[in-house]
Amino acid sequence: MSADSLALTRKNASEDIRKLAEEHLQHDLNDSDRESLTSAASKIPRHVTIGSLVGLGLGIFLAFRIRSARTKMFNAFRTVEKPTHVKFADGREEAIPDITPLTRPSTLGDVAAYFLFSSGGLFLGGETGLLTGYASASRTISKNPESKARIEKAFRRFRADVLRKEADTIDDKRGLSGVLGL
Repeated sequence: MSADSLALTRKNASEDIRKLAEEHLQHDLNDSDRESLTSAASKIPRHVTIGSLVGLGLGIFLAFRIRSARTKMFNAFRTVEKPTHVKFADGREEAIPDITPLTRPSTLGDVAAYFLFSSGGLFLGGETGLLTGYASASRTISKNPESKARIEKAFRRFRADVLRKEADTIDDKRGLSGVLGL
């Protein structure tokens, strides 16, 4: 599992792309557009952090509930009267082994439950936070249609420059073998 699997730990783009984006921010957009983008960009990490924390808390809560349910079920199973022998039709009698110690909740099971539920909650909460952050950022940018048009135009120019730079890299490294590192 890589560090990019969780929304909370995803890294930003490479340094050259970041510099290229900064150039486009300075030249293609005015101050209000940059403020709108900065505000929108700050919403995403906030949503991811809140979503991850809520998901982690929910995972721990569910693990606690599962653990207490397992303990209650074990105690109920332990106290109920269980058969000790089986009598067959031919009159033969066989002893039934007591499996109560095998069903006892273990520390390893508790650790696994807490780990798996909290990991799942962290993942689902972080990804949900990422989606809500994107939606919130999109609403922030879409408030002003003129600003949105300027931002979209600047983004198209930025993408074109990135594609040109990638094409130059491919040409410099002798085609596909250079890109694949062969």
